[in-house]
Amino acid sequence: MAHPLYPRLLAPFVLGGVPLANRVVMGAMHLGWEANKDGAERLAAFYAERAMGGVGLIITGGIAPNAAGCIVEGGAKLTDAAETARHRQVVQAVHALNTPICLQILHAGRYARHRQAVAPSAVQAPINLVRPKALSADAVEAQVADFARCARLARQAGYDGVEIMGSEGYLINQFIVRRTNRRNDQWGGAYANRTRFALAVAARVRQAWGPDGLVLFRLSILDLVAEGSTFEEIVYLARRLADAGVTAINTGIGWHEARIPTIAAMVPRAAFAWISARLKKEVDLPLIAGNRINTPEMAETVLAEGAADLIAMARPLLADPDFVAKAATGRSHLINTCVACNQACLDHLFSGRAVTCLVNPRAGRELDRPCQPAHTVLKIAVIGAGPAGLACAVTAARRGHTVHLFEQSPFIGGQLTMAQAVPGKGEFAETVRYFQCQLDLLGVKLHLNRRMAAHSLLRTGYEAVVVATGAAPRRIALPGIDHPRVMSYEAVLRGRAPVGSRVAIIGAGAIGVDIALFLTRNQTTPWRDPPAFQRHWGIDPAIRSPGGLSEDPLPAYDAPRQVYLLQRNKRKPGARLGITTGWILRAELARRGVMALSGVTYQRIDNQGLHILYKGASSCLAVNHVVLCAGQEPRRALADALMAYDVPVHIIGGALSTDDLDARQAIAQGTALALRLG
Repeated sequence: MAHPLYPRLLAPFVLGGVPLANRVVMGAMHLGWEANKDGAERLAAFYAERAMGGVGLIITGGIAPNAAGCIVEGGAKLTDAAETARHRQVVQAVHALNTPICLQILHAGRYARHRQAVAPSAVQAPINLVRPKALSADAVEAQVADFARCARLARQAGYDGVEIMGSEGYLINQFIVRRTNRRNDQWGGAYANRTRFALAVAARVRQAWGPDGLVLFRLSILDLVAEGSTFEEIVYLARRLADAGVTAINTGIGWHEARIPTIAAMVPRAAFAWISARLKKEVDLPLIAGNRINTPEMAETVLAEGAADLIAMARPLLADPDFVAKAATGRSHLINTCVACNQACLDHLFSGRAVTCLVNPRAGRELDRPCQPAHTVLKIAVIGAGPAGLACAVTAARRGHTVHLFEQSPFIGGQLTMAQAVPGKGEFAETVRYFQCQLDLLGVKLHLNRRMAAHSLLRTGYEAVVVATGAAPRRIALPGIDHPRVMSYEAVLRGRAPVGSRVAIIGAGAIGVDIALFLTRNQTTPWRDPPAFQRHWGIDPAIRSPGGLSEDPLPAYDAPRQVYLLQRNKRKPGARLGITTGWILRAELARRGVMALSGVTYQRIDNQGLHILYKGASSCLAVNHVVLCAGQEPRRALADALMAYDVPVHIIGGALSTDDLDARQAIAQGTALALRLG
């Protein structure tokens, strides 16, 4: 009988003889623990929690078939019996919950950040400082053999199959396209030769694995780089992969070096389902689709439209391990939705830190941060319903504490409610929705429009007081700072006053960039509408050129304001933005004509505008308004008053410190404190 809510997504499926409870696949994602001494134990706990949450199939993060294939030196690989034993611990934890799991085999090729990097040709990646060595013909054969060995060891470890990573610009993808394959032997030249490596790997992996079990292939179906594959070539390869013994194709979109976003918040939900649907009509293999599918409703729609047979989600299951169970029991409103911020997952990974999640800081820390019932139940007051206070209140209530949450404004969310007004950050509305649902579910007593004083808290008998009063915009010492032209970023994002057509922003950090994007937004919404997104970023849905890039110039962006983005230091404006998203935001600022200036000295503000010293010359920016984004200061008045009464008080979020403050840090602090209380 079909599930009444999600009849396709939650329908059982038999994939290559392996029964799946539903169509949800946890897509491959590196976690940063794979090569650690305690990595197997951590990975076992992480994947077991997702298996318990009901996911149909799990695919691990990429594991290299040899040392050269590791993304970093000493990275995770599967080459011998000792490494096989570590993987067996992970498999057993997942199988104990009746969930199948596949190992992804990933060879980084020219994306490897170490001296052993190899590639089809000695062509350096624009996002890597390492120039790879070109593989000899014999070395190519050896790479194929290493893929097969890795598959054989994966089977010995107990995996249900493997996924061959042939997408996102890694080694196999590098062989397939002219962009990176300049060879003139049997592994290069004509397309049939350039696909020889992919097909040889697939055939040898299937041979090593045997006739049963899963051999998935992650195929780049839209490269989004020049000299990529044509659609006809992709169809040809997909059909040949079926002949080579591949069970299913998992669709990959874009290379890591592509200058088009594919999984960030600026990308509409299911923005690339159209290309999966097109391929589905051409091949008989089951197709797995992913990329910005973060709700069960969207997943159901993609399946209903015939774009895929299964849905891959990686970060949505990082955000909520119980995603499937909640959907299946009519509790999709309780899902902690992935907001595609990349701040704690991909940004962590590419900076050498272990992956976690902004909205779920327990992710990847299941062993360190178990959410267990409190030993001693406390009556707790949490002051401030921003991200830190909300995370603390919800986690404490989940552990059994009695929690009162006080907020001086008429709504919860704090700076999350402002962030969701910024173009491309609308997903933060889901985070506020999640917290509101959790407050209701867990019985947290919410008091809105309540400004609490220290003496009021002292009279009410709370056994723990948590101050999460947040941060206020920092004022700077500047002549004319009280001029009517001057506005705070809070006033702008909350729409408290009209803003003129010429604006100067003091401060080019994350908040300043958000304000610039907010003030230059126009009527188009490419972050919500896939066709508008394609036009905005120059994607050709007809794929007339190899790689799918449009040959037409990008359409002009009609910004409603002239904006100056200014900072005192001499770094590139926006230099400290996220590793994987900063380039998108900087490209957007340039597209909108934002004038970004570094090394600026502010002189004064008057009726003429903002007077500055820039490159040794004084000038006046004739602006209607000046928006202050020069940092933040802790709101500490309540905390200081409580400490003056010698009352034990816990301070979190912006009230504690504004150094490197963001929602990730605030939610992590609130969660960590709540896990310690009682």
